[in-house]
Amino acid sequence: MNGAEVLDVARDAIWLTLQLSAPVLIVGLIVGVGIGLFQALTQIQEATLVYAPKIVAIFVSLLIFLPLMGALMGNFMSHIATRIAAM
Repeated sequence: MNGAEVLDVARDAIWLTLQLSAPVLIVGLIVGVGIGLFQALTQIQEATLVYAPKIVAIFVSLLIFLPLMGALMGNFMSHIATRIAAM
């Protein structure tokens, strides 16, 4: 395995990491901004108000996006196994 192949695998792994984490992070961001906006509009300055809805929203998003994440990881693993077998 030469340097170009290593860089190709590393680039694919970083792209996979972004694809796996993006849906959950986007849901957390949207819920956090929504709660922050709600707190600013109602002047409720409770610091712990953010955590419970965020945790629930992230858990639900994980349940929804888990098949997609599993498919992405399975495809990456089969791609890596094919590259290993081709050596």
